[in-house]
Amino acid sequence: MSDHDAFRQSLSDRAVLVEAFLDTQLSADPRDHETERPERLLAAMRHAVLNGGKRLRPFLLFEVNALLGGSDDAVLGAAAGLELVHCYSLVHDDLPSMDDDDLRRGQPTVHRKFDEATAILAGDALVTLAFDLTISGSAGLPAERRSELVLLLARSAGLGGMVGGQMLDLSLEHGDAASDMITTIHAMKTGALIRYACEAGAIAAGGTERARMRRFGEVIGLAFQLADDLLDVTADSASMGKATGKDAAAGKQTLVGMHGVDWARARLDAHVAEAEALLEPFGARAAVLCGAARFIAYRTN
Repeated sequence: MSDHDAFRQSLSDRAVLVEAFLDTQLSADPRDHETERPERLLAAMRHAVLNGGKRLRPFLLFEVNALLGGSDDAVLGAAAGLELVHCYSLVHDDLPSMDDDDLRRGQPTVHRKFDEATAILAGDALVTLAFDLTISGSAGLPAERRSELVLLLARSAGLGGMVGGQMLDLSLEHGDAASDMITTIHAMKTGALIRYACEAGAIAAGGTERARMRRFGEVIGLAFQLADDLLDVTADSASMGKATGKDAAAGKQTLVGMHGVDWARARLDAHVAEAEALLEPFGARAAVLCGAARFIAYRTN
């Protein structure tokens, strides 16, 4: 099996694992829960989460943890919690006051299928459930590791991470920004959760190679956003499952717009080379993660 095929199989297997767990957690069965779960809110949460995403961020947490000797079962709650933070961010990002998108993964966005208020509350409920699952669903980990994961997730998702990056990203629609500022926004808005996935995998496995995996996450996080901006220029909405060409239409600055398609592809090559160099000490055992780095940089949707 090629590295690419091994990566695809591992990504698929972990997606099935996470989706089954989240399906159970987003259940209305009163026997499984202490309090009432409003039917409409739960339906909106399920629509936001159980809609065929790649589950790339949980996969990275699983794979780094496994590379360093950990088990998938021990980090299932943390992986699912990470995916819920990502899904909540998409729900809020799609709102009319933000990106105003009608489609997500080929389906109506939550505020289009339900309504804006329900979408806001669904996002709120997903992000709080994320921290619940990171603690309660990772009982196989020592308490101090679970505490580290919760703290790191809060910092990665909040003011100095994803949400802060989203705030800075809004400024790109209203003025000029230097290339370095755009890179900082990428590292926060998109890269923070990808970096968390890789660092969290190392934390869960005992903390060895934490700095290396954090840097690996930083590099592939930058590659992810750069590839996303490239696809916004080169791909069509049917293959992406969402609108494309929106950055140019909004007059929003991107690195692709500033430097061109050829520059972006060269940068992606450089990011992949650094990611693979970081994994060299692990030899063939890191083949799946190397495949993930190449997928992130060169994906077509």
